[in-house]
Amino acid sequence: MELKATTYEVADRVATITLNRPHRLNAWTGRMQTEYRSCLAAAADDETVRVIVVTGAGMGFCAGADVEALGGHVDRGGYDDGVAPDVARPGYGADPRFDADFAYHFGIDKPIVAAVNGPAAGVGLALACFCDVRLAAAGAKLTTAHGRLGLPAEFGLSWLLPRLIGAARAMDLLLTSRVFLAEEAAEMGLVARVVEPDALTDEVAAYAGELAAHVAPSSLAATKRQLYLDLHRTAVESIADADARLREMIPSPAFEEGVAALRERRPPSF
Repeated sequence: MELKATTYEVADRVATITLNRPHRLNAWTGRMQTEYRSCLAAAADDETVRVIVVTGAGMGFCAGADVEALGGHVDRGGYDDGVAPDVARPGYGADPRFDADFAYHFGIDKPIVAAVNGPAAGVGLALACFCDVRLAAAGAKLTTAHGRLGLPAEFGLSWLLPRLIGAARAMDLLLTSRVFLAEEAAEMGLVARVVEPDALTDEVAAYAGELAAHVAPSSLAATKRQLYLDLHRTAVESIADADARLREMIPSPAFEEGVAALRERRPPSF
């Protein structure tokens, strides 16, 4: 697929997907969604890729749905996401509970890091939230946005935000659609780190590089799957699953290398 609304590159075992409509603060369109899912599928299927980074070109991460697309819904009198029926389905098939828009991120075995370099509104905030970890530029503006458009909470944010930051804080953000900054997001636990804007790229590269170089891909995949499945399970089910995975992974070369590195007091080589 020819990329017009995104870019995709792989370097040092990290795939970077960049939303690329900087003149519109990377506002979301059907074309962008189609390309994004295609890029995500490519990264998921590439055995050389260990970590996926999602960011925006220019001064924004994703300022929400494109205003012209929103106007199109009004003109048509109904909703059309503009995505073709044959759109890529990355993450589908891992678990039926992940087989939906944005929840498909949970079915991908590799960590997905959102580098929130600027405004993230509506669908842009949802995209960042469905990534596994968020690092943000100081002063970046975030908002759920839907209330100011007369819409319901979108894209599963009413399910995900309470799990990320607690019900009370989620209710505040969802009811008010107010703008909040990356610094407040970090206080809530929504953002893992806040760094100066000119340092974000290097910080994300170091974070992703650390995961790619020093954590076994099998461990990354298992841990991510455990966490998202555990959102739907009891403690007993979680412990049983962890025990089964432990017994399966102990005979692996990754565990053997991890133990050898610990004994030899060196970084592991996975």
